[in-house]
Amino acid sequence: MAWEIKTVSDEELARLTQVGSLSAFEKLVYRYEGRIHRFVANLCRNDADAREITQDTFVRAFQAIAQFDLSKKFAPWLFTIARRKSIDHHRATPPMADEPVPDQTDHDDPASQLARKEARQGLWSTARQHLPPLQFEALWLKYAEEMSVEEIAQVLRKTRTHVKVLLFRARTTLGHEIEIAGKAPNQPNGVATAGSKPKETPGLQTGPAAARLKQSGLGLV
Repeated sequence: MAWEIKTVSDEELARLTQVGSLSAFEKLVYRYEGRIHRFVANLCRNDADAREITQDTFVRAFQAIAQFDLSKKFAPWLFTIARRKSIDHHRATPPMADEPVPDQTDHDDPASQLARKEARQGLWSTARQHLPPLQFEALWLKYAEEMSVEEIAQVLRKTRTHVKVLLFRARTTLGHEIEIAGKAPNQPNGVATAGSKPKETPGLQTGPAAARLKQSGLGLV
């Protein structure tokens, strides 16, 4: 059966896979391989491990495709498998040195692409450094994968309220760290020097942190 890859939904490809179409599953791998790799690379921080977990994720997804509920969205189901595989891998493997995470490809003006790429990399690096793992995962699924709160809750196995709290705390912490990083070197953490008036810290919604979050794609909601 022939079809255009962009005109068939993930769920339809999953249905075709359930009835025996290996070609349909290959198209799902084509769509999600890079996205799954980027997600797990942020969790394990080692490219070799990320590739292995990515492969294991698709093997498991193929083995369990009959269990996929076609009334649900495919992406949260697949990311749930990827997260479980990452957790299992961490339990069996000691942590290794960080490696840069591959970024998504843009196709517009190189200068604009570079600016956004640097902003994204800086923000995600700060997020990895300062956020608890669960908050980081929620933030990544929200902004890198553009999942809804309900879909994130499915992946993380948390309630929607819990996910909203995770996102709120993650954005608050990230905005605070950006504000600290933006302070002048002679006034660390906003501490005023002799004879100077302490500046008010701009709110996350309106200050420089908000601008950097917006530029990097981590806009406030």
